Amino acid sequence: MILQIIAVTAGLGLLIGGLGLAGLWLLRGRSIGIMLAVVAVVTVAATLAGVVAITIEMIIDGHPKNVVLTVVAVAGLVGLGVAMVVARQVVGASRRLVAAVEAVSPSRDYTPPPGRLPAELETISKALDQAYERLGEGRERERALEGARRELVAWVSHDLRTPLAGMRAMAEALEDGVADDPETVRRYHNQIRVEVDRLSHMVDDLFELSRIHAGALRLSPRRIGLGDLVADALAGVEALAKAKGVRLEGDAEPVLPVYADAAELGRALRNLVVNAIRHTPEDGTVVVRAVADEGTVRLSVADCCGGIPADDLPRVFEVAFRGEAARTPGPDRGAGLGLAIARGIVEAHEGTIAVVNEGAGCRFEIMLPISGPTT
Repeated sequence: MILQIIAVTAGLGLLIGGLGLAGLWLLRGRSIGIMLAVVAVVTVAATLAGVVAITIEMIIDGHPKNVVLTVVAVAGLVGLGVAMVVARQVVGASRRLVAAVEAVSPSRDYTPPPGRLPAELETISKALDQAYERLGEGRERERALEGARRELVAWVSHDLRTPLAGMRAMAEALEDGVADDPETVRRYHNQIRVEVDRLSHMVDDLFELSRIHAGALRLSPRRIGLGDLVADALAGVEALAKAKGVRLEGDAEPVLPVYADAAELGRALRNLVVNAIRHTPEDGTVVVRAVADEGTVRLSVADCCGGIPADDLPRVFEVAFRGEAARTPGPDRGAGLGLAIARGIVEAHEGTIAVVNEGAGCRFEIMLPISGPTT
């Protein structure tokens, strides 16, 4: 008898459960309230069918049978009512969450909906808050980059227009015979060559910066000694330092190793040294050091520029930033791209670059891992 009752109730339960799953599949795109109501109806129907089968099998008739069926029906109605209340709360919470998302505009931040949410919806709300926060940070970076691009275009336009106007005037003077004495002709030719070299250097910087921003900078890293890197950088700027009356000092162990692209890292270091020479007064000193420190190497360039205003320190590595208020640019000034290029090269090496005021000037510092990339 017991096995027969189990078989009958199990069979009815499986049949009604299957019908319920089919109904949920058909209603999968509808409100969660309807789905909860279907779950409650399936539960009540399976229970009621089992009780009916048991009462029939046990030959319960008359008043006892009606009492059992009534109790089951009332319990089913109570369960259905509770399911509908829960569904109403879940639907209301989801609608509040959707309204909070729809209220977000480019000028407003995401505000979580009022009241308590179910745990899952609360998790979604927190994830949305974090996502919108990251989107806001992205918009801020985009606005900063757009401002930097506009500033770069303005600076480059000015820096191109000035030497081009001078070269045109000198070329027209030579062409018209206005400047015909050998000394003036020689001076004009020399000045034109200087301006062409300057423009060529500016174009090279623009090309390098565009490669960095486009992610097209291809490194060929190998283990190199920083002593040679420092020596090469100082040798390459020795003429500029002598012309400016600036002393150069280098301090690095010859075999201090780092895994890097020698040409690109050398360019970054050279940009820092050139920047330091340009802003160090005559008879000042620029010091380049390389030291190892707990798995990293530090390349530092210290100058005597007089320091950088605190408000300008975070902007030093921005494209086209020059900070004339702190550093009066000379006639040999660049396009303001050297520090931005240095940062891009260092970050491509998975390193960091920073600047701090120190002593009579400031100190730029590159930090790189000693070991090569993991395989």
